[in-house]
Amino acid sequence: MAYLLDANIFIQAKNREYGFDFCPAFWEWIDTAHAAGVVHSIDAVHTELIGWGDDLSDWAKARPAGFFRQPDTQIVAALGTLAQWANGADYEQTARATFLNGADAQLIAHAIARGDTVVTHEVPGGSRKRIKIPEAAVAHGVRYVNPYQLLRIEQARFVLGPPPTAAPEAA
Repeated sequence: MAYLLDANIFIQAKNREYGFDFCPAFWEWIDTAHAAGVVHSIDAVHTELIGWGDDLSDWAKARPAGFFRQPDTQIVAALGTLAQWANGADYEQTARATFLNGADAQLIAHAIARGDTVVTHEVPGGSRKRIKIPEAAVAHGVRYVNPYQLLRIEQARFVLGPPPTAAPEAA
C-alpha cells in the first residue's frame, strides 16, 4: 500500500504552507518517502503540474522515473468501473464528464487497482455539479486522507536545528 498524492497537495504546498523557499524539508520528505515506496502520484497529475511553467513544474519534471505512476490494464479496468458508477450516480452530466476525463478519476482508479490511499485536500461536497475525490473513494472502498493526516501517520518531522551561534562582537 502506498499513498497517492493529488495535484492539490503539491499546488497548495507550494503556494502556502510548504513553499520551496522556506520549507524545503517538506519536499525532501516527499522524495525520501517516495524512495521508501511510501509516496507516489500519477502521470495525469504530472501532466497538470508541468503545465504551470514555474518552480513546481520544474520540481515535477525533476522527479525520478516511477514517482508519477503510469496507467496499465488494471487501471483501465478500474476506470471502467468508475465510469459505470459515475454514469449511474445522481450527478449532472457535466460533473460526470469532468470527473471521468480528469486526473481525479485516474487517481481513484490507481487506488482501486493497487489498494492505495489517496491524499487530497478535497472534502465531500454533496453537490450534483461536481464529483469529488472523497465521494468516489467512499463509493469504491478507497481510503483517503488529507496531507496532515499522512504526515502524522508517517511520522514526518520537520525540525529546525539549533540557531546559529552569533559571531562575537568586535570590541
